[in-house]
Amino acid sequence: MPWQSKREWKPLEEHSCTDIPWLIIFTLFCIGMACICGYPIATGGAARLVFGYDSYGNTCGKNNTKIEGVPLSGRDMTENKFVFFLDPCNLDLINRKIKSIALCVSKCPSTELMTYFDLKQFALNNGSNLCTYDLTPTRYTSSSEKSTKCPKLPVPPSKSVLLFRRCIPTDISCYTQFAKAFMTFVSDNTVLQRVISGVMASKEIIIGLCILALGITPACSMRFAFMISAAPLRGTGVLWWFYVDHRKALNSNTTSVFGKEVASDNVKALLFYAIGATIFTVVLLLVMFFMRKRVALTISLFHVAGKVFIHLPLLVLQPFWTFLCLILFWIYWIGVLLFLGTTGTPVKNNSTGVVGYEMPGPLQFLVWYHVVGLIWISEFILAFQQMTIAGAVVTYYFTRNKSQIPATPIISSMARTIRYHLGTLAKGSFIITLVKIPRLILTYIHSQLKGKVSFKTCVCCLWCLEKCLAYLNQNAYTATAINSTSFCTSAREAFLILVENALRVAAINTVGDFVLFLGKILIVSCTAFAGVLALNYQRDYTVWVLPLLIVCVFAFLVAHCFLSVFENVVDVLFLCFAVDTKYNDGSPGREYYMDKALMRPERTKHGENMQSTK
Repeated sequence: MPWQSKREWKPLEEHSCTDIPWLIIFTLFCIGMACICGYPIATGGAARLVFGYDSYGNTCGKNNTKIEGVPLSGRDMTENKFVFFLDPCNLDLINRKIKSIALCVSKCPSTELMTYFDLKQFALNNGSNLCTYDLTPTRYTSSSEKSTKCPKLPVPPSKSVLLFRRCIPTDISCYTQFAKAFMTFVSDNTVLQRVISGVMASKEIIIGLCILALGITPACSMRFAFMISAAPLRGTGVLWWFYVDHRKALNSNTTSVFGKEVASDNVKALLFYAIGATIFTVVLLLVMFFMRKRVALTISLFHVAGKVFIHLPLLVLQPFWTFLCLILFWIYWIGVLLFLGTTGTPVKNNSTGVVGYEMPGPLQFLVWYHVVGLIWISEFILAFQQMTIAGAVVTYYFTRNKSQIPATPIISSMARTIRYHLGTLAKGSFIITLVKIPRLILTYIHSQLKGKVSFKTCVCCLWCLEKCLAYLNQNAYTATAINSTSFCTSAREAFLILVENALRVAAINTVGDFVLFLGKILIVSCTAFAGVLALNYQRDYTVWVLPLLIVCVFAFLVAHCFLSVFENVVDVLFLCFAVDTKYNDGSPGREYYMDKALMRPERTKHGENMQSTK
């Protein structure tokens, strides 16, 4: 085994490039993605999307070429830079587009046009013809075809959208009936009315609590063990105190009828929250009491993980950078997909006379290539985060004197990853892509067949395989960060280490995941508790249920993002710990790298092994 030849681990000194062929393949694939973006730009599809085009194949703002069989095509639209729809409210929800004739016009109508005479005057005064090109403005009032070739009256005022030159009505009349029906429903539903009024009255508190959730979660990551043990007891006691206080206020008969309804809803909500907090606290204390000896290593790993976050506080920002990179890539991906949707050869619909664009059969594989790129590059970005975290934690673990940790270990880890290990990330993310694509295809087929043929078993098996491979990939990245070995070598060695410590892995993955889940619930509870304190000052007119529910959902999502990083840190620490205990025994020259908190459970286990040997 490669590791057996090394007595002392030097992750900061020994580095080499890994999986170079896969880096070349991934680079070529990304070049292909760039070419896909360049194809619609070169063929005019991007221009049609950005500048807009009419129903006859003319791109607005450009001089167009004639399309065979389309009489109204090939027009000079240099001055007509805006897309105008004859009936913007005729929406085709199935195909997700406006089912209306589109024209290129020089100006969007800024005022409402009530009659065909108004259309004529607008065209003559502004040079913007709002009827089809074969109908001159002088014929707007007299033509028998004006009902089909002119916009539906009255024409609402509109303005162009920023960056996209489409005339969008400022007040869409087709939504009036929907809005009226909704308002009627709200006015007839007193419960919904109270809920909506409660949300609107406490919107500042909701925003403040969401910001508070962003601050609580990193703090919990750094002081996880303390928060898990102490906070639930205090929070549960305060919730029961609030419940009793509000119950007394409700029975005092000092509020109005509407106020009593609101107070009654709040008392029920407080009772629900207090019971939930009590159950959470009891379960947590029972788990900590009965499993305190069996999960000593897990608790120690959590304790050391908290120290890691204290020494490397910027780790808590990793979800932000990853999310930002994913958002930017997804925006790019959607933009290119829209470009491809307007790329191809013009095809005339003989029934409507409208021109659309369809890609030739051989070029449709570009869309599938683009979809594969979405999955592979997204997984690559997530893998980069995992490798960055692994490199920083490995640096922390294998540095004996913590005061000598580099000033910017996270940036150093990112630099090492970019310089040496991008090929490993490309290979690992490609393996996940190979499993995810068939799972998504089967899921889509199952949804289209509407239960006629069940693929749930296959989808479930592929999902389980994907999760197992993702866990193995993460440990392979850690092994790569330690030894700078290729993906396959790292995955094999990490797998062997995990098999040798199967019982420890089982304890960490079961108890650890449960404790992390409790941590998420704790963060949600702390945020909800702060919400109860804030909303306590609005007890006369605010319904608490929906505002707290909104805040709790947001807090859970934030907690999931941050604690997933905490979970990654724990997994990296465990693999480092397993390697450390395998190749070091604490003797001179083979001292442990581990933190003192990890030495206690290791010595206990070592003593038990000695007693069993005797």
